[in-house]
Amino acid sequence: MKLWVVLGMALLWVELQNGSCQQIKRRKDVGVNRIHPGGKRVKVRKLKEVAGKGQSLLTQVLDRGRFLRLGQSTSLTPGKNMELRCKGNSIGWSYPPYLDTYNDSRLSIMQSDKYSQLILTATSAADTGPYSCWVIVCDGTECERDHDRSYVSYIYFTDKDNLFVPSAFHFEIAYLRPDRPAVVPCRVTDPQAKVSLHREVPPEEITANGTQMTYDPSKGFVLQNPSPEQQGVFYCKAVTKGTPQISTKYQLLYVEVPSGAPLVSLEVSPESVTGGDNVNVTCTVLGEPEGDVSFTWSYPGQDHRPVHIHTSLRLVHRGMSHTTRVSQSVLTVEDLETIDFGNYICKAKNQHGETSVMTNILSK
Repeated sequence: MKLWVVLGMALLWVELQNGSCQQIKRRKDVGVNRIHPGGKRVKVRKLKEVAGKGQSLLTQVLDRGRFLRLGQSTSLTPGKNMELRCKGNSIGWSYPPYLDTYNDSRLSIMQSDKYSQLILTATSAADTGPYSCWVIVCDGTECERDHDRSYVSYIYFTDKDNLFVPSAFHFEIAYLRPDRPAVVPCRVTDPQAKVSLHREVPPEEITANGTQMTYDPSKGFVLQNPSPEQQGVFYCKAVTKGTPQISTKYQLLYVEVPSGAPLVSLEVSPESVTGGDNVNVTCTVLGEPEGDVSFTWSYPGQDHRPVHIHTSLRLVHRGMSHTTRVSQSVLTVEDLETIDFGNYICKAKNQHGETSVMTNILSK
């Protein structure tokens, strides 16, 4: 009997020991995510930081020190001051480009230790557009934009008297290309406005079908597969609760000029010259209507002889479905001297590449 009692107590002692070990093990398991395998203690992420991942750091400062985290789009009332903030000690900003074009003094940006601040005073319907900020990261002297920490909000300054975002032009050109969508840029200040597209001659409304033509209040009417039949003069009409409003007019031109480095030609006039004559060297580029071209000249008397350089551009319509931009730079040398004879090189550059051409001027 005593033997059975001794065995029972021994078994009970073993069970108690196993239970204590398991409790100790479970406690270690709970804290295992706090210890790095290498023995170093690491900081555990807080739950609120995980929940906030992916949220915008772009905020609007409201009255009494309150903040509003901006979403993809926001509607504000014009006439008031707007203050935006973006967290970080090195922040970049973008905003409607016309504010830079006209060097608008209403816009100011200040950077502090913890955030950057954008202030726009006396806002108006024209200020409607995308506002974005991003964190700038640097490695030594090289800095770049952190695309994972970039935030944007399209802000509408809703004005019942200006349903369309005002334009600096009363007549704009929109180009249609067969290889890309085209946009009729009649943007509105109220995303709830009903907008329609109209041809002027013959008068008709062009219906957006949601596939070939769609409407985006932040862009305008998007034509997915432009064709020559869509050329002409158009305007947009917007309606809310009041009287319909008409946009500026748009001239839609169909373009078939391929994209690429400039196509350049060089011409000398007159073809035959001698000492004392005047000569014009004309560098001509045919290209896309809105494609900017820059010219650079090299010539024999450079830095020693005065020359006149005149640059111009014009649009040329060739038939119903071909619009080309002709850019020209004319170099004029007066009263030719011996130093002026030799090779004249014109270098033309656009966003796609660079082309150089040369001609030789000899004394007859």
